[in-house]
Amino acid sequence: MQVWPGQAYPLGATYDGAGTNFAVFSEAAERIELCLLHDDGSETAVELRENDAFVRHAYLPGIMPGQRYGFRLHGPYEPERGDRCNAAKLLLDPYAKAVSGRIAWGEEVYGYHFDRPDRRNDLDSAPHTMTSVVVNPYFDWGDDRRPRTDYHRTVIYEAHVKGLTMLHPRLPEELRGTYAALAHPAIIEHLTELGVTTLELMPVHQFVHDHRLVDAGLANYWGYNTIGFFAPHNAYASWGDRGQQVLEFKSAVRALHQAGIEVILDVVYNHTAEGNHLGPTLSFRGLDNASYYRLAEDPRYYMDTTGTGNSLLMRSPHVLQLIMDSLRYWATEMRVDGFRFDLAATLARQFHEVDRLSSFFDLVQQDPVVSQVKLIAEPWDVGEGGYQVGNFPPLWTEWNGKYRDTVRDLWRGEPRTLAEFASRLTGSSDLYQGDGRRPLASVNFVTCHDGFTLHDLVSYDSKHNEANGEANRDGENHNRSWNCGAEGETDDPAILALRGRQMRNFIATLMLSQGVPMLSHGDEFARTQRGNNNAYCQDSDLSWVHWPDPADPAGAAALELMRFTRTLVWLRRDHPVFRRRRFFHGRPVEGTHDELSDIVWFTPEGEEMRQGDWQAVHAQSLTVFLNGSAISEPGPRGERVHDDSFLLMFNAHHEALDFTVPVDHGSLWQVVVDTGEPTGVDPGSGAKVGAGDRLTLMDRSLMVLQRPGQSTGRRASGRFEGGRNRG
Repeated sequence: MQVWPGQAYPLGATYDGAGTNFAVFSEAAERIELCLLHDDGSETAVELRENDAFVRHAYLPGIMPGQRYGFRLHGPYEPERGDRCNAAKLLLDPYAKAVSGRIAWGEEVYGYHFDRPDRRNDLDSAPHTMTSVVVNPYFDWGDDRRPRTDYHRTVIYEAHVKGLTMLHPRLPEELRGTYAALAHPAIIEHLTELGVTTLELMPVHQFVHDHRLVDAGLANYWGYNTIGFFAPHNAYASWGDRGQQVLEFKSAVRALHQAGIEVILDVVYNHTAEGNHLGPTLSFRGLDNASYYRLAEDPRYYMDTTGTGNSLLMRSPHVLQLIMDSLRYWATEMRVDGFRFDLAATLARQFHEVDRLSSFFDLVQQDPVVSQVKLIAEPWDVGEGGYQVGNFPPLWTEWNGKYRDTVRDLWRGEPRTLAEFASRLTGSSDLYQGDGRRPLASVNFVTCHDGFTLHDLVSYDSKHNEANGEANRDGENHNRSWNCGAEGETDDPAILALRGRQMRNFIATLMLSQGVPMLSHGDEFARTQRGNNNAYCQDSDLSWVHWPDPADPAGAAALELMRFTRTLVWLRRDHPVFRRRRFFHGRPVEGTHDELSDIVWFTPEGEEMRQGDWQAVHAQSLTVFLNGSAISEPGPRGERVHDDSFLLMFNAHHEALDFTVPVDHGSLWQVVVDTGEPTGVDPGSGAKVGAGDRLTLMDRSLMVLQRPGQSTGRRASGRFEGGRNRG
């Protein structure tokens, strides 16, 4: 075999049409062997003799895509000093573009013996571990173009590749649960009809199913257990794992782009699947433990701000390079449109405290590729001082956990929530205005993968996670949920009606709020996990989306909720007054020739809210006037933006209330949404009401009134067909 010196960059395995360059970093290594793996179980070892700045490299002519490989690293095994090198362990390439196989759990993949953790384990891990794969980087993207949807037009749909597609009746069996399923017309039609602009995929980086879960007959279903930051997870490929997963993922992105749908990845750069000091040796630990991980004062152990056993060392230049190289790869080669960063506060822990100006944010800010895609932070971790909602740099948007909590509290009847609800409804200026950010910095959500589904939020007071095998100790205890009078499933028509109303309230509130709305997959037709609020290990029909059957009574009700969701999404998309790019002024806007304020708050009696009204202990109802003629931000060509005006009437009280239509803010209004109705839309196809008229809002319901104006969006007439505004 010919072995040429090759290059130290790029890291990983790079195929150029004639051969492959291999490069791997390790400051701890005394010697590194590249092992080429053959289908008969044998391997060919090639020592990487060239060493530039701790990067060992070589070029091998004739090595083609599909070749499996790994590294064996010779160096010190001294855990007490933070070194865990062990040449008996075949190591994954941190820069592998594809990974083949899965782990067969046993003592072979650990660096120590189970009965003697202090004793080095020299059992060969090669037959029991995953392997890296050389991939072909060439792909015909055709005329692919990024949708580049502005934040103010964005509607995010959080989904799991397998969970969304596994039970869809129109998908061929062989495609279910795969990247190819995302590209199928049945899935794309659902997303486009719903009005979704952006698909946010739960982790698709190569991840590992934990040893403990596999032994218990479970799986790491969610995938927040990454081992390969460049490789698409191989189990989601329908036709092979020798690089086919890369082609299949790219094909899915291309198909979604053609439908105008962006793709955002949920990424987990805060830790790896190697766990704590008793975890397996799969890649980073064996290559250079002290360079990749945050070690404790006693370097045998790991600092953990993620709850997973380890945290990546964010002040290491090699970790920062790995993350930035990974982000650029997915944005350029895989053409994704953005990233949602899991436990993003950990990325800011350059030393101990969360540092807003840490090196990671500096790198992102100046990077010409990464800075131009959507960047969404989950702004917390489990470490001290880790709750950082509102504290990320101006380039970032954030999952607004305070929005979720406040909206849940309002609709379940918690006292003293009205003032904070007003802030959340209008874009959370208390969190984002001070540092120059705008309402669009707030990614609003009521539910997500972590916690109750929308159905379960209104059906359970307590979590029911017994299926996870942890005696119901796992998962969040304080869910801000309310079961509406019965725990779990019931046939009581009054309770079912209330639950339906509450689900419509949550969806409507989400779509009427300033900021960027995010739906969780299946919530549009009341998906349930039977009270499990931590289904991370449930790769089964408990967590998969059950697509409604119109012939089934429950399916018919689910489709009714889906039509309502679609109505509200399109109402939002049609009207710029619900997706403003600047915060409200709370006064008339100069240059609009309108004497009315851009927003006004009213009591149910139609009187403007006073300070005491906000502070009333049991105040749970109000009316909001949104002035479509007082939008201060210009259109894309500098033109004035005009829209219809709206009255939003919220009654979170446990009894029906009369609301008075305010005077002097419009003489004639049309009811376009009423969550008190089973369809969510007024059955009179838009009843007309005048200033001073009284409307009775059912307990725990909301109503939307529209006053036609000079709309520059899609004009809404109040006529709804099939749930979508066709006016």
